[in-house]
Amino acid sequence: MSAASNTARANILGRLKAAPGRPGPDLAPWTPPTYTDKLARFRQMAEANHAEIHDVTAETWPERLATLLNNRGVDRLMVAPGTPRGDALLRAAAQGVPLPTLVPYDQSVEVLKDALVHRVDAGLTGTRGAIAETGTLILWPTAEEPRLLSLLPPLHIAVLEEDTLHDTLAAVVRDQGWAAGMPTNALLISGPSKTSDIEQTLAYGVHGPKELIILLVRKEGE
Repeated sequence: MSAASNTARANILGRLKAAPGRPGPDLAPWTPPTYTDKLARFRQMAEANHAEIHDVTAETWPERLATLLNNRGVDRLMVAPGTPRGDALLRAAAQGVPLPTLVPYDQSVEVLKDALVHRVDAGLTGTRGAIAETGTLILWPTAEEPRLLSLLPPLHIAVLEEDTLHDTLAAVVRDQGWAAGMPTNALLISGPSKTSDIEQTLAYGVHGPKELIILLVRKEGE
């Protein structure tokens, strides 16, 4: 290498060393979201997806639901006997809570499909949990509470236990141990049905439920 090359190299290195350093980004220490933050995020995202959320308690949710459905003019609500939520509503109706006519999902889909499509106004399901990051409900359908209850009636009512709310899908998979076994169908529901097939314009209620009501069962003392 020539003396001129050595000099040029030394000059470049000298300028680099003399240049003031650029300050790094001012990053605050990361802290996990609080419970209040997580709940607020879920509410924000679910409502942005056109879901309707109502705070209830484990004791009062059937009465609250009766008021909501009567105000909407809902006449027939399909429920799943043998499930905690379906049985709770059937008991409430027997005790005089002014619920719409409760139609049990207690026969095969071949027998009930006409009622599901044409003769019920709403379907009620429980949930396995929800994702705060996206405002998404998680349903694991069973033989007693099949996926059609959340897919065919024009109004879907989902009962969500507040303490099953997680930050992200990854957190749900980890905390609920999904790796140990999953159902044939796992549903992730973010708001009522929607599509952007027509001119790439997002439209709600084109197929499936046109409305989604979430009954958020608050923890004791909240």
